[in-house]
Amino acid sequence: MRTDEGSADRRTAGSSSASVAPRRVLLCTFGSFGDLHPFLALGLELAARGHRPVIATNRHYRAKVEAEGLGFHPIRPHLPEGADTRAEMAKIMDGAKGSEYIIRRVLMPAVRDQYEDLLAAAEQTEFLVSHPITYPGPLVAGKLGLRWAAAVLQPMLFFSATDPPVPPGAERMARLLRVNAAVSGFMMGVVKDRMREWAAPVDDLRAELGLPPADNPIFDGQFSPHLNLALFSPLLGPPQADWPANTVATGFPFYDRFGPGAGAPDGLREFLDAGPPPVVFTLGSSAVMLGSDFYRESLEVVRRLGCRAVFLAGEDDWHCLPKPLPPGVFLCAYAPHSEVFPRAAAIVHQGGAGTTGQALRAGRPMLVVPFAHDQPDHAHRIVRLGLGRYVPRGKYTASRVTRELGALLKDREVARCAEDVGRRVREEAGVATACDAIEQAMTAAQ
Repeated sequence: MRTDEGSADRRTAGSSSASVAPRRVLLCTFGSFGDLHPFLALGLELAARGHRPVIATNRHYRAKVEAEGLGFHPIRPHLPEGADTRAEMAKIMDGAKGSEYIIRRVLMPAVRDQYEDLLAAAEQTEFLVSHPITYPGPLVAGKLGLRWAAAVLQPMLFFSATDPPVPPGAERMARLLRVNAAVSGFMMGVVKDRMREWAAPVDDLRAELGLPPADNPIFDGQFSPHLNLALFSPLLGPPQADWPANTVATGFPFYDRFGPGAGAPDGLREFLDAGPPPVVFTLGSSAVMLGSDFYRESLEVVRRLGCRAVFLAGEDDWHCLPKPLPPGVFLCAYAPHSEVFPRAAAIVHQGGAGTTGQALRAGRPMLVVPFAHDQPDHAHRIVRLGLGRYVPRGKYTASRVTRELGALLKDREVARCAEDVGRRVREEAGVATACDAIEQAMTAAQ
């Protein structure tokens, strides 16, 4: 296991730790931009090294992937589009039941479909990289005899007893578990046992394929015997002794373009240059579909604090805001976080993996409003690192946030810590380190 936390790795894009013959690499992912973008970063770096990467993911990302010159293969399940998208996202992002819903109601019923899609995508593939919720990925690798890597995007998905996760609604229990690894390990064992039945479709398919029994694919079974990539900064999730073997802590593999050559929207740079640093309010690419109340309350916070603001909000929620917006507020649907976050006084966000990584790299104070899944865990890690504060989604009111954000903007120690962490994250070379590890795993088969 690699344990050099935050060590600088200044290898440039396209570099390689060894001379490796070009390989066809299948990168399997599923979910939001936070799930897609790290794989785009890996694909672009592998392509720069002469390999032939193919990204297998949701069909509606085809144009984005192919515009970058990468191979694409669609995989099921196909998520609802149009009017049904918001209703489906409300279930997926539910704080109490969202993780169970997406696993049991969205992913597991489609395990056989996704297996068939990935099997077709893996034709002539020589190496596979699997996302934590592309559950058939390890089965395809096993059936075809491929070496493969597991990509882990969030610290909590290692389910470490010495660095226990903070799932939604378990904040008080999490504080207890952090001081007693034995109790933490026992409790996580109970949770794993109770959730084993969720993975029955994967177990059934594995048996039908003649593959040997394996650990629960939601937990330990997601990891590869060949390589596990911790695709986040060790500052956010330090390597632990109970992480699986063959784990490499890489740092974040950053990518945040809307498309090739796409930068900030018209007027944003001029707005940033025209006054003091604004507060940036964003809910990423999933929670943003449920953001009407968030942006209404945030606009009142801006009025009370008298600060400037940038709202990164889905166009479906623009109707909830007044027209025209007050002076000092800029609204757009998307902007590269790498361009706007470093110019912010503070960043108010949902705590998704991609947004958290970009905010850490920017070195700005954060106020986190977690919705579901990994977001509460990221919120607590940010607070423990001294980089900001968090407000539960159900308590995101103008009065509460005005107090929290007002105090955050005045806190020089948080600003200092954020700047220090930002500098250290910028020194990491996540994508190069990850691709070095992938190439080493590929050549180990020779």
